[in-house]
Amino acid sequence: MKRVQQKVHSTFSPHVQRMILVALSIVLQFGVYVALLVHSSQHFVYFYWICVLVSLVVALFVSTRKSRLAYKMAWIVPILLVPLIGGVMFIILGGARKPHYHRQETRRTLKSQLSSRLSTTDLMRYGPDALQQAWYLERTALCPAYVNTETTYFSTGEAFFPAFLAALEEAKDYIFLEYFIIAEGSMWSEVLEILTRKAAQGVDVRVIYDGVGSAATLPTNYPDQLHARGILCRVFQPLTPILSIHQNNRDHRKICSIDGVTGFVSGLNMADEYVDRKERFGYWKDNALRLRGEAVWSLSVFFLTMWDHQNPRSDFRLFRPQALPPVNSTGGVVIPYTDTPNPADTVCADLHLQMITKAKRYLYLTTPYLSIDETITSALCTAARSGVDVRLMLPHIPDKKVVFAVTQSNYPTLLEAGIRVYEFSPGFLHSKTVVADDLYASVGSCNLDYRSFYLQFENGVWLCGDPAVLAVRDDFLNTLETCQEITLDDCRTLPLFRRVMQTVYRLFSPLF
Repeated sequence: MKRVQQKVHSTFSPHVQRMILVALSIVLQFGVYVALLVHSSQHFVYFYWICVLVSLVVALFVSTRKSRLAYKMAWIVPILLVPLIGGVMFIILGGARKPHYHRQETRRTLKSQLSSRLSTTDLMRYGPDALQQAWYLERTALCPAYVNTETTYFSTGEAFFPAFLAALEEAKDYIFLEYFIIAEGSMWSEVLEILTRKAAQGVDVRVIYDGVGSAATLPTNYPDQLHARGILCRVFQPLTPILSIHQNNRDHRKICSIDGVTGFVSGLNMADEYVDRKERFGYWKDNALRLRGEAVWSLSVFFLTMWDHQNPRSDFRLFRPQALPPVNSTGGVVIPYTDTPNPADTVCADLHLQMITKAKRYLYLTTPYLSIDETITSALCTAARSGVDVRLMLPHIPDKKVVFAVTQSNYPTLLEAGIRVYEFSPGFLHSKTVVADDLYASVGSCNLDYRSFYLQFENGVWLCGDPAVLAVRDDFLNTLETCQEITLDDCRTLPLFRRVMQTVYRLFSPLF
């Protein structure tokens, strides 16, 4: 092991070294477990058949759990095929999804801090479908609707970044940033310079980043580096070399709140490729949404509940804005929402399903990853067969080849139902949007995959009757000009081995 560590240190950067050594430690733990199983019994054959019986019991247990069928099948297969290993791996990595946060306390906070603002009458102007979606977000997700909010949609990271910097410069009381990935580079250097200056002026600056998402981009002592600049920082569940289910539950949210007055939600992280200052997988297409006005308070509350998830509670009264600037609101409904990995919280999946089933004329979706269960697949296909113009836009150049194979494995079923599928030819599409009927839209951090729907903390903004809905639609239609449409012939002419591998990957896609 020492010789391997020396080799790693001499070949890779410090951040990559940490990732490799953590991976090696986990592999070593698993290897020790297997070795103990093989050598601990003098009657290994009998022990093996006991494990087979135990695996059958575990498989039956998995089949009765309240989880998606695809997730159950992805675990049942390895449990039965490799009984010595599969059952233990399920216990370690696939058991009860109880992330490290206090759900009931968080829900109490949301109830007390985010009160209902709109009546049924306010929402009925947009029809009963809009009322049902808003009702779901308010009653189930505890995320209220707002009208006194101005929205601006940015179709690329390049367009977003100057507005983001300008908003940071205007901060007077606090700046809250929560991102899955923060990477040292040109983009973050400009942000960090402003944050440091604002902290010196007495602004309360706080940063949360994910321990896995940023493991390869930031040193382990980065919170100390930020504290030296006067910036408070917390790492969400730092990466540790221990096999644990909690490594699966990541903070994938992208939230910025400035004084509770101006906020941003987006698909992009704080790294150079997201604003196209660094080429990765061709041109990087992303997006963002700026909010000004009442709805930004929800973003502040979301941030503070995550800040408090393992620490003493904040005094929310200190962060509520005393006054809001005049905004150019057209009266559209704006609902910032958030989701958690807890089995009782399926906000992103439920909201996507509602938007799909309620679309009447068209439904356009963008996502970098397509790993959907039978419920979402069926809803998309049913909408298309019912005459809805359903279109999906995905990347042409992937960032993860196995996940891209899973994405492409879904194409034939969707195409046969009449759904049109496009790949963004210039490079990697990272936007996560849904828009329907010139009436509804959603912009945020949630991918169309099992991980975003069920295993991660996510966030977004649901819009109804707001001008940003049309901006999301126009961005989709304009981007089509640089896409190539995928046909059934394209899928059928793939090499047989590649199609077989896609099927295999798809079987285990809920575990990726």
